[in-house]
Amino acid sequence: MGLFDRARREPLVEKELESRTPPGQTLTDKWPVLTYGETPQITTAAWRLTLSGLVEEPRELTWADLMALPATRQTCDMHCVTRWSRLGNDFEGVRVKDLMTGVRLRPEAAFVMAHSYGGYTTNLPLPDLMQDDVMLACRYDGAALEPEHGGPCRLLVPKLYLWKSAKWINGLEFMAKDRAGFWERAGYHMYGDPWTEQRHGWGW
Repeated sequence: MGLFDRARREPLVEKELESRTPPGQTLTDKWPVLTYGETPQITTAAWRLTLSGLVEEPRELTWADLMALPATRQTCDMHCVTRWSRLGNDFEGVRVKDLMTGVRLRPEAAFVMAHSYGGYTTNLPLPDLMQDDVMLACRYDGAALEPEHGGPCRLLVPKLYLWKSAKWINGLEFMAKDRAGFWERAGYHMYGDPWTEQRHGWGW
């Protein structure tokens, strides 16, 4: 098939292709740009991230605050609800788990709404947000993340469809009950697992 793992720089054999490609997906070496509305142009000097909702002490982080946190590099596969998958992507950023060190959530916090510049929102269960591979990604393939792909900073949730990895993230709102975000209100699934093809339907 001529497809490569971008991280290992070597061809993928058919058996591995099958094990890493969810049902209904087509592999691509390209990274399609799919955005509803205009692409926000946010400088790192202007960028802010708010932690709000069921937080004992709401916070606002600057880019310098984010850069002061431990940096992480990881390789992951990406799966878009529009049926393309891209394997072996190299991201750098800060794990949400590390971002949340020292942040005290109220006991009833169980879900989170990610907010973005431009008004986009998407929802996640809190345990999924806190997994080791979930990060605020700032770099891709060794370079600053480009605006069309969510730069200067996007949420990255590799195990779910890519609409859950909110581009241009600027806030995490912690909630007691689940609430639909932008695409979820339009009929997309509330969770979005690629391996069970949770594309549409609320899935309560």
